[in-house]
Amino acid sequence: MADQSSDAGADGDLSSVMGFSGFGRKARTFDLEAMFEQTRRTAIERSQRVLEDREKQELEESSHKEKPSTSRKQQPDSDDSDSDVIGPLPPPAQADDDDDDDGVVGPPLPPGFMRSTADDEDDDDDEEDDDDDNPVKKIPDTHEITLQHGTKTVSALALDPSGARLVTGGYDYDVRFWDFAGMDANLHAFRSLQPCECHQIKALQYSITGDVILVVAGNSQAKVLDRDGFQVLECIKGDQYIVDMANTKGHTAMLNDGCWHPKIKEEFLTCSNDGTVRTWDLTSEKKHKSVFKPRSQQGKRVTPTCCTYSRDGKLIAAGCQDGTIQIWDRNLSVHTKFHCRQAHAPGSDTSSLCFSYDGVTLASRGGDDTLKTWDIRSFRRPLNVATGLTSFFPMTDCCFSPDDKLLVTGTSVRKDEGQGKLLFFQRETLQKLYEIEVADASVVRCLWHPKLNQIMVGTGNGLAKVYYDPVKSQRGAILCVVKSKRKEKHAETLTQDYIITPHALPMFREARQRSTRKQLEKDRLDPLKSHKPEPPVSGPGRGGRVAAHGGTLSSFIVKNIALDKTDDSNPREAILRHAKEAADNPYWVAPAYKKTQPKPLFAEEEEEEEDDKDEPEWKKRKI
Repeated sequence: MADQSSDAGADGDLSSVMGFSGFGRKARTFDLEAMFEQTRRTAIERSQRVLEDREKQELEESSHKEKPSTSRKQQPDSDDSDSDVIGPLPPPAQADDDDDDDGVVGPPLPPGFMRSTADDEDDDDDEEDDDDDNPVKKIPDTHEITLQHGTKTVSALALDPSGARLVTGGYDYDVRFWDFAGMDANLHAFRSLQPCECHQIKALQYSITGDVILVVAGNSQAKVLDRDGFQVLECIKGDQYIVDMANTKGHTAMLNDGCWHPKIKEEFLTCSNDGTVRTWDLTSEKKHKSVFKPRSQQGKRVTPTCCTYSRDGKLIAAGCQDGTIQIWDRNLSVHTKFHCRQAHAPGSDTSSLCFSYDGVTLASRGGDDTLKTWDIRSFRRPLNVATGLTSFFPMTDCCFSPDDKLLVTGTSVRKDEGQGKLLFFQRETLQKLYEIEVADASVVRCLWHPKLNQIMVGTGNGLAKVYYDPVKSQRGAILCVVKSKRKEKHAETLTQDYIITPHALPMFREARQRSTRKQLEKDRLDPLKSHKPEPPVSGPGRGGRVAAHGGTLSSFIVKNIALDKTDDSNPREAILRHAKEAADNPYWVAPAYKKTQPKPLFAEEEEEEEDDKDEPEWKKRKI
């Protein structure tokens, strides 16, 4: 036994020396019975405390109500009865408890808690229902930013499908590009150009892919630009001497409107004063794709003032100058599919047509100060009409809200006669629900982007405003508002480069520069580096400095000419004034010929002979 114990001790010493002595230790043991006993006692104490608090609360309530208490006291349990209880005791049974209360798990809730919670949930549900039923609360108008396009009317607005870039065009012929992600709080456009020279911009629109922009101006040739403003396509101009406009390759008069096909990315639509609506293909610039010719009731040519595609791209609608709205099937260009002869007042320019997102309702903004909605399935009469909406511009437009419940348009005002407003109407009844006072000028263009949930507005005084809500909107204007303005870098004194010389003597070692700002502050305190410039010298000059005038030859001559009081109105007398001095004291020419030609020789005049005097005048030789 002694040998075994000695061997075990030796093994233990060896294992401790090798570093793995703790690997073979025995696992710890726990007394589970003691732990359960401790838990049971704790649970019993907590249960008794809860019961006592509940009895006190019920006694207080019964005393306030002056009614006998319905609760019964819980007799203290003996140790034998509580021996099997682990955890809190159930709440005491009430006289009016239902059978469903037996399955309640957890501590009891205070009286009235369930009812208040249910009421709150009902209130929350009612508020959510109100928000869903009231589309006005979805209008993002809590914040706004103002983009300064110019000083003239902003007549065109366009946002790309992603909502990253905004393009504005105006009566000043400019097209400006705004990048929300690249702008800071200064809100400056990153590019400005005049794609159509001296023609007002009528319409702008991004394609469905967002890579090109359609530009419709006051000329007869629409243009397509890429995202950076470089020209991709220019439509061909037609022959203006051909009577039948279907036989020309392009428009021959001023354009009025244009838009992209909602499904086909290469196709777009334009309408012109030549009485045609034409479709174009981006890949074919030599000729239009198809021609639609709106006609009056007598079969005469009428001018289309606005045009658009339906949401599915199968229909083409045009509003005309005679007040009619004509709709064609895209593949059948001869006869109209839907036609309304008296949609608006004859002679007024229908400024905008817009299809709803469900493709059933058509909204028209007329030059007769009205806004009408139409059901294209029953196109004889309008569904609803809103009147008194002043419009002075041929491109005042309207649009639907992203949820298709509201219809938005703008009103025009004369100068200093009120505020231009953005009006929101209920789509079903055209009842005015809300309005926004935009500026002291007309509201021409409006655009409600469905992805950003932001409203863009173009005004008659050169402003483009963006309305948004930080909670309901996303990206767009929110990106550039949070950015601080870039500080302008002033060209101040340049600091000398710091040269690191670690082994130089202390007397030649330069102090390390902590920052440019500190170096500038240090230079400002140095009287030599921040020396005040000396003022200009007046008078003859001093200290080696030349006076303000007379220091150079040119300034000396200018000064003497200005101070010369002689009258040089007669140049001959001015020259002969120096003749005597030049003859007495020659300086320039005479000294050069003093030795070679000391005495000047002049030609002598010959005396005329007497015979010559006797000859008649006509026989004398003419010299």
